[in-house]
Formats: sequence, structure tokens, C-alpha cells
Amino acid sequence: MSIVSHAASRLAFAALAIGLLTSHAAAQIWPQPQTPPPQRPAATRSLIVPVAPAPAKPTAAAIPPAPPRPAGLPASLSPAPGSGPDVWRLPNPNDVNDGTVTIITAPAGGATSVFGSDMARVLDDQTNVRVLPVLGKGPVRNVSDILFLKSIDMGAVAADVPEFYRLQYGIPDITSQLRYIARLYHNEIHVIARSSIRSIFDLNGKRVIAPTDVGFYSARVIFNRLGMTASFDYATDDAKSIQKLIDGEADAYIVSTGKVFQLARNIRNENRALHLVTIPYDRRLQDLYLPTTLASEEYPNLLNPGETIETVAIGMLLVSYNWPENTERYRKVARFVEAFFANYDEFMKPPRHPKWKESSIVANIPGWKRFKAADDWLLARNMTPRPQVADVPRPQVADVQQAQFESFVRQSGGQLSNDPTERSALFRQFLQWRQQHGGPPAPTR
Repeated sequence: MSIVSHAASRLAFAALAIGLLTSHAAAQIWPQPQTPPPQRPAATRSLIVPVAPAPAKPTAAAIPPAPPRPAGLPASLSPAPGSGPDVWRLPNPNDVNDGTVTIITAPAGGATSVFGSDMARVLDDQTNVRVLPVLGKGPVRNVSDILFLKSIDMGAVAADVPEFYRLQYGIPDITSQLRYIARLYHNEIHVIARSSIRSIFDLNGKRVIAPTDVGFYSARVIFNRLGMTASFDYATDDAKSIQKLIDGEADAYIVSTGKVFQLARNIRNENRALHLVTIPYDRRLQDLYLPTTLASEEYPNLLNPGETIETVAIGMLLVSYNWPENTERYRKVARFVEAFFANYDEFMKPPRHPKWKESSIVANIPGWKRFKAADDWLLARNMTPRPQVADVPRPQVADVQQAQFESFVRQSGGQLSNDPTERSALFRQFLQWRQQHGGPPAPTR
């Protein structure tokens, strides 16, 4: 290369470098316009649940508006002229929309989804009410769906979820935005652990798998109330959770669900390395949870023959957003309440889910307020329960053992002490008696 060529190349390179430096300096002096970060859509209600920001939606101008629906049934959807009286006719679109309500439940297979299907079958009268069950994630995310999804009217929420929201989300009172309609059934708390774990207290500081909408909400509340900590894995799904427990990657698996929980009953446990663990009816749990049991007849693979253990249960509620009375959404839910309560006895009959027998439209749920239309329906029929007398607490058991327990209490002295420790001790005596005799105590007089 000649000296002239070499010099020309060096000058060209220097010019390019100077150009880049000049561009950078200009950018520092006159900043270029930046694309704004995606913004969360404006909330339509007064409560914000902390979730990851959603990407910005297209502007309204970019989406053509949907054509308006016809006010009535168009001629093109009516029977052809001359059709006989036996020809079926489509319903009026206005009536269909006015009477249709949605209920978000839980993944298919559990009691909650079956309850949704039962309501759809029993209450579908084609003219006044139509129930559309929606498979949801479960009690925790059902709350945010009830609050924010425009298409959801009601949902299934466990009674301890508000305390979970206070602990996990920092929201002091989520129930101010919600109203309950009825208690549907009880979820029993299942703790499946390795045989070295004898009680829930042995899990302090251990590794616990509890999926968010299956068990973490109850586990978080119970551990907090008992002054315990754990390393929680709440992201693993049910099937993988049990496999992790079998493989020794966790010390326990906790789930809040109606018994019998088939996934637990189907665990192959020939070496008896796993078993169900007791949750004593500790006084710190008694204002929220109810005592109940799990028996070997229900889980022969996880309990020894004839064995019964203590655990606790929590009510599963049918919940609505707290709609103002003068809104169409309130009127739709009120119309559902009227049909549901008027046909309530139908849910007690076969082939409806057997856990309907644990349901109640009159039960008072501590920490919750009843939907006003439900309250009005009960008041009009003198069905609103009176507050319990403080010095005569009513024994409560979460399932069909309730009548047996009350009979046992009467024959053991007639009433319970106010002392939670004595109440818990009496319940343990009842469990021991039941395990030995296999049924309610025989009358002694």
C-alpha cells in the first residue's frame, strides 16, 4: 500500500470516529424521545391486588367497535313460516342475558367444580336463571377474578383466604370488597409427610410443598397462627408435589380440599414411608377452623387399619363482589340468590355431591358480611340465626360427626367449658371413643 493510500485510510477512520463521538454527545445534550414503558390498565374498582404489570393494550381507535346485538330475536333465527307447534324456538336474547350468571370454581375433578355443575343443573329454568360454571384456579385467584374480571359474578372462596391476603399481599381487609351468599361445604386440611413427622409441629423449619390455590393459603395461615415457619414451595402442581415428596425433595405436602382427596388416596405407598399427619385443635385455630378427622377407611394407603387422626377444616363459601343495590349486576346476583335459596332442598338429594349436606344458607361466617339480597331473603322468612350465647358455646365438628359429637357432649356432662383447652381435650376423648366403638355413644339412661 502506498503512503498516500495509507494516509487516506487513516483520515477516513478518524472522520468516522469523530462522527460517532459527535452523535453520542448530541444525544447527551438533546435526549431522544423514549418509548414509554407498558402501563397497567386503569383499575375499574377500588382495590388493587399486587400483580405483575400487564402490557399496554391497543388504543380504542385501533379496534373497530363490535356491531350492536339485536334487541330481540331476528327473523333469520326464528322458525320458518308454517313451522308446526313442535318446532323448538330460540330464547329471547334479552332474557338469556338478564338471567345468566357465572360462577368461577376450581380445576375439574374436585368438589368445587362439581358444586358448580350441580348448581347449573338444578337452577337452569331457561327463563329466570341460568348458571354458567367457569373452571378457575382456586380460592386465592378466584378472589382477584371476582374483583376484576368483568364476566365473573360469583366464585368459590375459602373462609381463611382473607387472612392469607392480609399476610401475603398486605391487604388488611379484602372482605370489604366481597360478600358471601352461603357456605357450600368444608375443606379438610391434609398434611401428608414422611413417617418421621408425627405432628404438624414437627414441620417447623422444614420444606413444605403447598400449591398456591390448593393448600398454601391454609398452610400459610395455620403456620403463622401456630408461630411456625417453613420453606414453602407453592409453585409446583399437585402431581409433581407428591412425586417430590416421594423422592425426598420435601418433608411434607399440604392441601386444603374436601375428603376423599383421590390424588392422595391413589398414592402407592406399599413401604408405608408416607402417612397423614395430625393437626391438633389448638386454641389459636379455634376462631377460624373447625375440628374434624381423617380415617383409615378414607385413606387406607396413608393410615393404619382402624386409625383416625385429628385435623381441621375450613368452610368453602359462595362469594360475590359487593355490588351496589342499584346496579344491574346486583340484580342479577339477587335473582340467582332467590332461585338458589328457593331450591336449596334439591341439593340434598341424590345424585348431587354428598358434601352438599355440609352446606348452609343460614350460617354466620366470622369476619364476613352476607350479600344483602341473601340476608333479606332469610329475614323475610325468620331464618337468620341468632348470635350464640357466649357462655354456652355450641360444639362444632366439620362433617357428619357433628350429631355424634353433640350426643357425646350431652352424655359427658351436658355442656362445654369456655376453656379452649378443655374443649379440645373433650374432642380428643370423642375421637378415642369413636375409634374404639365405631359409632356414636349409646344412650346411658
